[in-house]
Amino acid sequence: MDNKNDITVLAANREKAIVKTSIVGIVTNILLVGFKAFVGLVSNSIAVILDAVNNLSDALSSVVTIIGAKLGAKQPDKKHPLGYGRIEYLSSMIVAALVLYAGITSLVESIKKIIHPEAADYSTVSIIIISVAIVVKLILGMYVKKQGKKVNSGALVASGSDALFDAILSSSVLASAIVYLIWGVSLEAYVGVIIAGFIIKAGIEMMIETLNDIIGKREDAETTKELKEIICAEDAVLGAYDVTLFNYGPNKNYGSVHIELPDNLSVDDVDRITRKIQTDVFHKTGVILTGIGVYSFNTSDDEAAQMRNTVQKTVMAHDWALQMHGFYADTEKKTVRFDVVVSFDVDRKEALETMYGEMKDLYPEYDILIVPDVDIAD
Repeated sequence: MDNKNDITVLAANREKAIVKTSIVGIVTNILLVGFKAFVGLVSNSIAVILDAVNNLSDALSSVVTIIGAKLGAKQPDKKHPLGYGRIEYLSSMIVAALVLYAGITSLVESIKKIIHPEAADYSTVSIIIISVAIVVKLILGMYVKKQGKKVNSGALVASGSDALFDAILSSSVLASAIVYLIWGVSLEAYVGVIIAGFIIKAGIEMMIETLNDIIGKREDAETTKELKEIICAEDAVLGAYDVTLFNYGPNKNYGSVHIELPDNLSVDDVDRITRKIQTDVFHKTGVILTGIGVYSFNTSDDEAAQMRNTVQKTVMAHDWALQMHGFYADTEKKTVRFDVVVSFDVDRKEALETMYGEMKDLYPEYDILIVPDVDIAD
């Protein structure tokens, strides 16, 4: 399995896509800043000026995204053997902070204009420039967001979403300008407050999302389902459990899993099966399975099969027991072992004591080992 070469190629292509998309965003936003700043100063419109400031923060965000992609693509070394991918989460955090700062600044300036109003003076040229800017932002937003999803870049997706928000907010600036031209009513300071509110909201949401990536969050159900389907497609595999993913940056996922195999397989069989699973999972999902644990399944002991059914029925009678797996009974040595996925809604210590008590009542002559698993995947 040539994981290293595949990962290197994917990382290089991803970095190029992020840099190219970000450069498009920078150039477009700088042009919009120039046009909007000109219109805002000439027409004395705080809403248009703040819209220009917002575009400037977008350009700065794209610069930060490029820096993050470059640093995150650095090759692993002795000090950081799993690479520098998590740097991108820091760049996403900086982008969120820039957006938040722009929103707070815009809010302050808009409130000042409400307290000390100044009449705006829009022209036909101003209206045309604002209209074109809206169309440009819509196109830019859809392009950047699409590229972000394609290469799994949180920073690009956030920038694309922000650009789409900008188009909506610029539409409100255009609407306030039209209202002023037709009815002579100046709403642009209040529109500035609305713009600032949306910018602040977007910044907070971006920050929370990035914090979740840094802290570690539950993997989505589709991802774990796909992994289990790939693993269980192997003929000898009777089940896949305890899927755990460790993220070291966008598109850099390592993982572990437990699989259930018949107890009559040889070590050679197990080695062949686990290596094939690692290869299939990587080529189909990009996830590198660094560890595959094995549960042994009783295949020829009828008494053990009956015990499995009894134990499963007893354990799963509890609402907080989400799943039981990895059951194995040795009827000669009088030992039983199994895992139970325990809900976060119950005290794990109490749940474990309850299960041990029930098992001792059922099989007092057996040594029982129960492993309480964390509910880490859907």
